[in-house]
Amino acid sequence: MFRRIAAICFIFFCTAIAWGILGSTIFYRTYQGGDSLSARVASTWGTAQEQEPPSLRYRKQTERVVESEEKGQKVARTVKSTVDVKTGIESSRVSADFNLDYRQKGLLWFSTYTVGFAGDYGFRNPSEKEETFYVTLPFPAKQAVYDNVELSLDGKPLAVTITDAGVSAQGLVTGGKTAVLRAVYHSRGLDRWSYKLGEGVTQAKDFQLKMTTNFGGFDFPDNTLSPTEKKAAGKGWELEWKYQNLVTGFQIALKMPQKLQPGPLAGRISYFAPVSLFFFFFLVFILTTLRDIDLHPMNYFFLACAFFSFHLLLAYLADHISIHWAFVICSAVSIFLVVSYLRLAVSMRFALVEAALAQLIYLVLFSYAFFFEGMTGLIVTIGAIITLFVIMQVTGRIRWSEKFLAQGR
Repeated sequence: MFRRIAAICFIFFCTAIAWGILGSTIFYRTYQGGDSLSARVASTWGTAQEQEPPSLRYRKQTERVVESEEKGQKVARTVKSTVDVKTGIESSRVSADFNLDYRQKGLLWFSTYTVGFAGDYGFRNPSEKEETFYVTLPFPAKQAVYDNVELSLDGKPLAVTITDAGVSAQGLVTGGKTAVLRAVYHSRGLDRWSYKLGEGVTQAKDFQLKMTTNFGGFDFPDNTLSPTEKKAAGKGWELEWKYQNLVTGFQIALKMPQKLQPGPLAGRISYFAPVSLFFFFFLVFILTTLRDIDLHPMNYFFLACAFFSFHLLLAYLADHISIHWAFVICSAVSIFLVVSYLRLAVSMRFALVEAALAQLIYLVLFSYAFFFEGMTGLIVTIGAIITLFVIMQVTGRIRWSEKFLAQGR
């Protein structure tokens, strides 16, 4: 009996080592090309975006008197020059509409999105005469695609010029009057969208930013402003940041929800697999001992191989189909291998009832617990305690010395 238990333990530890190698291989395949995969997605879709408010300026003629000495006499000359005068934004009405559209590369999903941006910026001409204002709206990302880019001043479209700095235009504003610059575009990004109020600590007067999404599960990154109002709208949310006179060094940002990652999930399940096999071997060993069923260590070896096939198939099937469908297929294949084998090694009833039920609980359900982030440990602990309770109740009156002696004979 001791040699049989030692052989089963040896099979268990060898299988555990194989699972460790498989899990490491999955994580290597996932993260070894992670940066290159992200770059590939960005090259075809776009990168994270950071929008800034437009810059507004007009040119002012100045005169100054310069004195110089010529032939022993002081001569005064008037020198004219042109300087750029920046104008602050007095009101902002910004909106950003997001639609989430995931992309998969290898064993990773990437949170790609489309955004429709619109901003109305009010500013005042401080001069007493009509001035030509030069406006520039910075692009939120250089590596991105922009469609329907428009700038208008008080409802009148402006002729735009595209530069590395962004989109530029110019328009006339009457002296002392307030005008509204409207900026519109559609674009695509990756993982995160943010609105930067300015460099360092910045003041924003009469500011309002509205975001609408067709999804939930988003987050607000650290060191960013939380919305002042939010409410559910269908499948998505409406978020609003509204301030009368804001002074802050923080940005406004939205982090897109992350989809369940097939690679890391399959890797964690593989690392956890020895726990599932331990419970299965333990239960099968107890049942066969109680019923005087002669199950050789070679039988345990093939059962371990059937368990290992679940994780091996999952590691490579998740590349091609949904992780949920891959999980279902792998579970069915592994259970079929165990049942079809034990019906020959023991009996059809033992294979369909005890073995199949134990595999369903300890392999399938324990592995599926990893789909519930933060609940895995609790689910496995509850399952282990219930298993211990059932086994203790069933075997409480068993005289193990007699059982092991009989098994030895």
